[in-house]
Amino acid sequence: MAQIGYYTEEGLKKMQDELQLLRTVERKAATQAIVDARDKGDLSENAEYDAAREAQALLEFKISKLEDVIANARIIDESQLDLSKVSILTTVKIKNTSNGSVMKYTLVAQNEADLKLGKISVDSPIGKALLGKKVGEKVDVQVPAGKVTFEISEITI
Repeated sequence: MAQIGYYTEEGLKKMQDELQLLRTVERKAATQAIVDARDKGDLSENAEYDAAREAQALLEFKISKLEDVIANARIIDESQLDLSKVSILTTVKIKNTSNGSVMKYTLVAQNEADLKLGKISVDSPIGKALLGKKVGEKVDVQVPAGKVTFEISEITI
């Protein structure tokens, strides 16, 4: 059974647009590549044909996975978020207790994560550690450099 994922309306729309592109443009291109390779002669020794078929199979797999994610997607209503604790779609200001640096992250679904925009996945080590915590709480996060302690200073939308 597929896992339910929670997304913003914008994130779901982005996935739907990608699926539409894969179904229309990419699928036609993959089919055309097979036709072109088939026209080049003997299929038993045609590496280009084999590569085109493999590319088509990968594309169909990607389409299938994306359809599954979209079918099990739920949109989160930001007006219903509980700001007393960290949850998906909340923006959290955290302070590194060892060096005093302050960071601000919005917790999102894995497909929407973009560190440059300050969006981290709820499945990331920091995201997992922050979920369910309240302002003033400290969390220990295991990162490649070791254990880091953060203090939650603010939770907003």
